Amino acid sequence: MKRTLCWVLIFELAISFGIFGCAKQEKEEEGAIKIGAILPLTGEAAKYGLNTKNGIEIALEEINRKGGIKGKKVSIIYEDSQADPKRAVSVFQKFTTVDKVRFFLGPLSSSSVLAVAPIANKKKVIILAPAASSPEITNAGDYIFRNVMSDLFDGRAIADFAFNNLKKRTACVIYISNDFGIGLEDSFKTYFEKYGGEVVIVEAFNPGDTDFRTQLAKIKSSAPEVVFLAGQKEMGYILRQAVELGLNPQWISFSMFEDPEILKIAGNAANNVYYTYRVFDPDSDISVVKDFTESYKRKYGQLPDIFAGLAYDAARIFTLALEKGGQDLEKVKMALYNTRNFPGVVGETTFDENGDVIKPIGIKRVEKGKFIWVDKSFESKETEK
Repeated sequence: MKRTLCWVLIFELAISFGIFGCAKQEKEEEGAIKIGAILPLTGEAAKYGLNTKNGIEIALEEINRKGGIKGKKVSIIYEDSQADPKRAVSVFQKFTTVDKVRFFLGPLSSSSVLAVAPIANKKKVIILAPAASSPEITNAGDYIFRNVMSDLFDGRAIADFAFNNLKKRTACVIYISNDFGIGLEDSFKTYFEKYGGEVVIVEAFNPGDTDFRTQLAKIKSSAPEVVFLAGQKEMGYILRQAVELGLNPQWISFSMFEDPEILKIAGNAANNVYYTYRVFDPDSDISVVKDFTESYKRKYGQLPDIFAGLAYDAARIFTLALEKGGQDLEKVKMALYNTRNFPGVVGETTFDENGDVIKPIGIKRVEKGKFIWVDKSFESKETEK
C-alpha cells in the first residue's frame, strides 16, 4: 500500500513538474520577440532558402547567447514559400493575422517580396529581405528593405567588365523569366548598349526548365562574342547543351552562378565563366567573417555561401534596429534607414532613402572547377542608370 502511494505521489509530481515546465516554456515563448522568416524550403529554390535559414540560425544563436534584445529572447518562425508569390502572400497573411508578427526576414525571392509588399505597407509591418534583387523593389514601399544590391548594379558591372575589360562588342542574353531574371536582363542590355555594344538576341526560359536547345540554336546563329546568362541551376544545363551544339562564346553571369551544383551539371563547360559576386570570402582573415565561417562549419559541416552570409548580416542588422527602436514599429523602421557602415560579413552595409543597400561588388570566374577572384572591388564606370 505504501509502495503504491509512493508511486502515485511520484507520478503526480512528474505531471506537476511537466505541466510547470511546459507553462514556463510557453511563457518564455510568449515573451520572446517574434520574427517571421518566409523562405523557399522546398522546391526548385530550396537550396538558397535552406542556406539562408542556416545563416539566420547562426545569428540567432549569437543574439540569444548574448541575452537577446534587452533581455528578451528572439524567436524565428519559419514558413515555406516554395518561391511561389501566391503561397508567400498566404503565409504572410497567416503570420500577420494569426501569429501577430510585425517583423520579417524575407521573403527571399524578388517575386515573393513584390507580391507581399503592398500588404506589408498597408499593415505597416517591416520586411528586411536578405537577397531579393529585382530593381522593382526599390519602389516597393516605405516598409520594405533588403540586404542585397539591386540587379541594376550586377547588370551594370558585368556589362562594364564585358565591354571594357573583355573587349566584347556583340552580346546575347538568356535569362530566367521571373522578376530577378527580367531585372538582370534589362540592366545588362541597357548598360552594354550604353557603353557602345550591341545586344543581338534576347531569349527567356521558365524556372525549372532543362531543355534549352531551341534558345541556344537561335543564339548560335547570331554568333555573339559574349552571352550573359541569368538563372538558377538551369545555368548548368545551358552550358552543357551549348557545348553539345558547338556554341562556345565567352560566357558571363551573376552571383548565383557560384553554386557547386551548377559546376556538377555543367562539368568542364563551366570553365572560364566570369560572373559578378558580392565581396564575401569565407576564407577571409577579417574577424567577423572568420568567426561566422567557423561557427557555420561547426554547425553545418561546410563553408557558408553568399546567401548564408547575407542572411546572417540581415538578422544582425534587424536585431540592432529592434534594440534601438524598442520594438516600436516606426522607430525600428527609422533605425534601419539610419543604418550606416554596419560591419557585416558581406561588406559594410548602409541603407539609402529607398531601403536599398550600398555594398561592394567583385568579379570572379571558374578555373578548373574552382571559383577564383578576378577583382574584389570592381568599380563600374557609371553610378546611375
